[in-house]
Amino acid sequence: MRLLFLGDVVGRPGRSVVAEHLPRLRERWRLDCVVINGENAAHGFGITETVCDELIQAGADAVTLGNHSFDQREALVFINRQERLVRPANYPPGTPGRGACIVETRTGARVLVVNVMGRVFMDAMDDPFAAVERELSACPLGEAADAVIVDVHAEATSEKQAFGHFLDGRASLVVGTHTHAPTADHRVLPGGTAYMSDAGMCGDYDSVLGMNKDEPIRRFLQKTPGSRWEVAGGEGTLCGIAVETDAKGLARGAWAVRIGPHLEETWPKAWD
Repeated sequence: MRLLFLGDVVGRPGRSVVAEHLPRLRERWRLDCVVINGENAAHGFGITETVCDELIQAGADAVTLGNHSFDQREALVFINRQERLVRPANYPPGTPGRGACIVETRTGARVLVVNVMGRVFMDAMDDPFAAVERELSACPLGEAADAVIVDVHAEATSEKQAFGHFLDGRASLVVGTHTHAPTADHRVLPGGTAYMSDAGMCGDYDSVLGMNKDEPIRRFLQKTPGSRWEVAGGEGTLCGIAVETDAKGLARGAWAVRIGPHLEETWPKAWD
């Protein structure tokens, strides 16, 4: 199976680059499942139903979230009816939405998509390790699922790496999101799980985390409140990780994906 995960979509530049490239990549690479982190997709903060539908229409099979899940208040309502929108599974009980979903591919294969949020330097959340253990116990790889993708939305690289090793051999892909900078450590772990500490963002890299540079720089210099951060409006770059799995649902290859300006472009050349 061929899987593609795309990092945090930031505002209109991120949505535009996804809409421009993803339909073609799905066909060209014969992708079975595409997951996109969309927690910054609406004006850089949260997601709306219109934006969620836009990402799905572009080719996403599931959209994951993170600490900005409910920045757009309408998400509190529509997340319950959007079965392919997944917020972190370790939100407290009673939080609207779901922490995992099953995607059925065009060939009938079942892909479990799980989203959890880290606790180091982040909001106080329930235990993410217990949450992902609960989801994988209910739908284990090789039994109820043909592939498993886990989005670890976290600040600390150590916490993400711990997740990779914790799930090695039990997930097809464990990938970090949140820091908006693609890491160079994509690889297949000894047990067969593809791993990357951060998938990066889909957005304008001539920015600070996808935002116009002036206000973030001013805040670092002056340490005072100022105007609201605004999404940088330049051309977006598509960033993520591509994975090919074997008959057991474990990874036999993992490749960084970067398409667009500012960063060195790369993609799985073997798939072309």
